Amino acid sequence: MEGVGWISAIIIGGLAGWLAGKLMEARYGVLLNIVLGIVGSVVATAILAQFHIEVAGGRFGYFVTGFVGACLLIFFARLVRR
Repeated sequence: MEGVGWISAIIIGGLAGWLAGKLMEARYGVLLNIVLGIVGSVVATAILAQFHIEVAGGRFGYFVTGFVGACLLIFFARLVRR
């Protein structure tokens, strides 16, 4: 992801994680949902890079990958907790 600075990445990733937490009904707390959004964006970008898929769109693309990545992390966290 190029064109997204550190502060923008934190804010956008935080919003994506918060929204994913609401959608997936995760009760991890706001701070952990924000972290999930940021880490989820990195994970989703890495997964897409393995399949040679590049997400364009700057901040919106970063938000979408963060949202999808956070949803995946919440899903896998639930599998591990069971």
